[in-house]
Amino acid sequence: MMIHIDGSYGEGGGQVLRTSLSLAAITGNPISIYNIRAGRKNPGLAAQHLTGVRATATICDAEVRGDTLGSMMLEFIPGGAVKAGNYTFDVTQARQGGSAGAITLVLQTILLPLALATGDSQVTLKGGTHVPFSPPMTYIEQVYLPTLKQMGVEVEVKLNSWGWYPQGGGVVELLVSGGRKLAGVHLGERGDLQQVRGLAIATELPSHIPQRMASRAENLLTEAGFKHAIKPVREKGVAPGTGLFLTAEYENSLAGFSALGRLGLPAEKVAQMACEELLKFHQTGAVVDEHLADQLLLPAALASEKSEYHVAEVSTHLTTNAWVIEQFGLARVTVDEGEKLVTVKPLISFPFEH
Repeated sequence: MMIHIDGSYGEGGGQVLRTSLSLAAITGNPISIYNIRAGRKNPGLAAQHLTGVRATATICDAEVRGDTLGSMMLEFIPGGAVKAGNYTFDVTQARQGGSAGAITLVLQTILLPLALATGDSQVTLKGGTHVPFSPPMTYIEQVYLPTLKQMGVEVEVKLNSWGWYPQGGGVVELLVSGGRKLAGVHLGERGDLQQVRGLAIATELPSHIPQRMASRAENLLTEAGFKHAIKPVREKGVAPGTGLFLTAEYENSLAGFSALGRLGLPAEKVAQMACEELLKFHQTGAVVDEHLADQLLLPAALASEKSEYHVAEVSTHLTTNAWVIEQFGLARVTVDEGEKLVTVKPLISFPFEH
């Protein structure tokens, strides 16, 4: 039975599309999405969304209508169970003249379908690895995947080349272990802050830039009384780019914060932006940062038992994603705004036969 989804619901962004695609592939349910990304300045499918659609269609032999750039309507009919395999998906091919579309968003669309499928998969993703308005690859490596590992998802990831906006050109390799059964996650208390790990990175730029970012971050974190280890690194890339990526390691949880450099923005200011985000989160006492809060909903909905976690902020990203999951009847998601507590109760156990 076709599930109809209004892409303009709630936050009206690409998250509605990504979650719908993942769940269509996993459950075998055909979907029809309209008003895709209606809440955005350039609505419809951008390069990374189109790549996500095609990648998901490839792994489950789906029949697709409306898979063109700028399309605000999509029909997606899975042709069978998700197949493990050796795949390459390149965001740059989705648009003439290339694209730095975020490959992390493609990764998050196909990861859980492949983790639940029978057999292991090798996936190469090409495009933007560290671009604005999407999770940087470093966050995926340091926060998202380690948290998913606690839930039973096994992935090895290798960043072969950094891809910044607007050129892209990044390359990431994934090794996904299939046939996983997911456990729930319980993150009620974060415990003490053990340390802040950081990466001050620059590609195709002078080495004083990561050095200055690292020094400023170290000063700010020392002032805050945090133990830290910030590493300044110069890497090869197809184009110049820079950023600071921080991971707060608490006893029971991880949280990630970052800032990207751009022309005219001093290295010290980049460091300050990332550190301020971390300090703000630390003061909330929350366990799960705002980004992980909505990224955990999907694995929690596919787990074999209830999940509960305290979030820093109840964002529209979170409530929108909860609504999409409920359209598939897989789980009941309750968000206590006062307590900032998210509870996910799965209603179906995976893996099941289509």
